[in-house]
Amino acid sequence: MSVETYNWYQTLTKPTWAPPSWVFGPVWTVLYIIIAISYGYVGYLYLKGKIPFIVALPFILNIIFNLAFTPIQFGLQNNVLAALDILLVVGTLIWALWAIHPYASWVTYSNIPYLVWGLFATILQLTITILNK
Repeated sequence: MSVETYNWYQTLTKPTWAPPSWVFGPVWTVLYIIIAISYGYVGYLYLKGKIPFIVALPFILNIIFNLAFTPIQFGLQNNVLAALDILLVVGTLIWALWAIHPYASWVTYSNIPYLVWGLFATILQLTITILNK
C-alpha cells in the first residue's frame, strides 16, 4: 500500500470496532494460502472432468471479484463500488462452497475462515461506506 493510499484510508471514518490496518496483511496471507490450495483443487477437478463447469464457475467469479476489491477500494478510492464488489465476493463464495460440497466437502470446510472474514469485511466495508457518504 502506498503512502498516499494509506493516508487516504486513514482519513476515512471507521467504526470503533474496525481492526488496525496492520491486521489485514497477515489475515489475507493465511486466507490466500487456503484459497490457493482449495481453489487449485477445484480447478484440478474441473480439468479432470470430475465436476461440471457450473460448479467451478463461482470459484472463478469469486477470485475475479476478490482481486478487483483492492484496486477499486484503494486505487479508485471508491467506497460504493468496493461495497458492491465485496457483496459479490461473499455471494460468489457462498455459492461456491454450496456447489462444491457434494464433490469435495473439505473445500467447503477449509474455506470457513475465508467466509467468516468475508462476512466481517463486508459489514466493515458497508459501515465505512455509510459513514463516509
